[in-house]
Amino acid sequence: MDGDPRVEPQLDSFSLTFPLPYRVGFIVTLAVWGWGLNLHGLQLSRIDVPSLIRYPGRTSPAAISHHLSTYRFATVLSTLLGASIVVFWLLTWRVPQRVVDYDWLPMTYLVALVALFVVPLRNLPGHGRRRFLAVLRRVSLGGIAEAKDGKFADILLADVLTSYAKVCGDVFVTVCMFFAPGGSSTDRPNRNCGGVVVVPLLMAVPSMIRLRQCVTEYMRVRNASYHESAAGWGGQHLANALKYSTAFPVLITSSMQRSAEASGTPTPGLYRAWVLAVTINSLYSFYWDVTKDWDLTLFEPAKRHEALRRAPAPSAAVPWGLRERLVFRLPNLYYAVIVLDLLLRFTWSLKLSPHLDRLSSWESGIFVIEFLEVFRRWVWIFFRTETEWIRTTSSPVVGLDDVLLGDYREPGDDDDDDDDEDF
Repeated sequence: MDGDPRVEPQLDSFSLTFPLPYRVGFIVTLAVWGWGLNLHGLQLSRIDVPSLIRYPGRTSPAAISHHLSTYRFATVLSTLLGASIVVFWLLTWRVPQRVVDYDWLPMTYLVALVALFVVPLRNLPGHGRRRFLAVLRRVSLGGIAEAKDGKFADILLADVLTSYAKVCGDVFVTVCMFFAPGGSSTDRPNRNCGGVVVVPLLMAVPSMIRLRQCVTEYMRVRNASYHESAAGWGGQHLANALKYSTAFPVLITSSMQRSAEASGTPTPGLYRAWVLAVTINSLYSFYWDVTKDWDLTLFEPAKRHEALRRAPAPSAAVPWGLRERLVFRLPNLYYAVIVLDLLLRFTWSLKLSPHLDRLSSWESGIFVIEFLEVFRRWVWIFFRTETEWIRTTSSPVVGLDDVLLGDYREPGDDDDDDDDEDF
C-alpha cells in the first residue's frame, strides 16, 4: 500500500509525522503552559494577576500557587499528547496509508483533551476549569463583564482567541475530514472541507467577538451613569472596534483569491487589495498594541511630553517612547518587544489568509506561523497585564479603571479550592 497514488501525493512529510489533529492539541497544550509562565513571571514582578482577573486569592500559606497548579494541569495535557502521538508513530511508522487509516487515534486524543477541560474528573481539581469555561461561554457570545466582575479577564481571553483564529478553522477542518465519506482527519488538510466559506467565517468569529465587546463598552460609556464618572464619550472603544474589523477585508480578499485561483482566473486586482488589507490590519493592530494596550508614548508626542513634565527625576529618567513607570525596568526589553510585535503582526496577518493553505508545502510553514503567533500573544499578555496593573494601582478615581480586589472571593468559594489549576 506504500505506493498507493491516492495517498502519497496527498501527504507531505510534515503531515506524515505531525498530523493536523495533533497540531491542534499541541497548540492548546502550549497555551496552558504559556499561561502558567505568564502567571509565574508576573508574580515574580509583583503583579497580582488573580486580583486583576477577579480570581480568588490563596487563603492558606500551604496552598499551591496559581502558576504551579497551572503547570500541573499543563503536565497532564502534555502527558496525554505525548502518549498518544508516540503510540501513533509506533503504529504508522510514517507509512502514508497507515497514517490515513489510524486517524481514529488522534481523534480519540482530541476527545480526551476536551474532556480534561469539561468533565469534572474526581482526581483533577475543577474550579479553575469551571471559571475558564464560564468566561469562555460569556465571551463566545460577545459578552463582557463589568469591571468589578472581571472585565479584564474577558478582554484577555477574547484577545487570545483572535490569535487562535486559524486553530479554530483547523478544528473544524479536522472534524469535517474525519466525518466526510472516504475522508480521514490525518490526510493532507483539506481546508475546503465544508465549503469555501465556512473556514474563513470561523476564522472571523474571534474578531467578531472582540468587536462586539468594544461596541458593548461604547454603549456603556454612552450611558448617563458613565458620563457622571468622567469616562468620556467612548470614542476609543469605537476605534478599537474598527481595529478588529480590519481583519475581515483580509479574510474576504484572501478567500476571493482562493476561489479565483481555483477557477484559473487571473486576479492581480484582488492581490493588491489583499496586500492593502494586510498592511492596514497589521499597522493598525501594531499601533494599538503599543499606544493603547501597553500605554507607551512612542506614537504620541503630547503624551510623551506630559510624562516628562510630571517625572520627579530629570527628563532623562523617562525612557524615550516608553512611560514613567516600567515594572520590568529594562527599557531595551520594551524596545525589543515593540520590534518583535511589528514583525509578528505582519506574519499573523499573512496567516489569516486561507489561500496560502492550498499548497501542501506550506503545511510546516503554516504551523510555524501559528506557533509564532502564540509566542507573540504570550509576550503581549505580559505587557498588557503590566499596563492594567499600572492603571489599577495608579488610578485616582475608582470606576475609571478596574479596581483592585486582592481579597475578592466569589460566593461559594471555599478554602478547599486552593489546589485548583488556574487556566
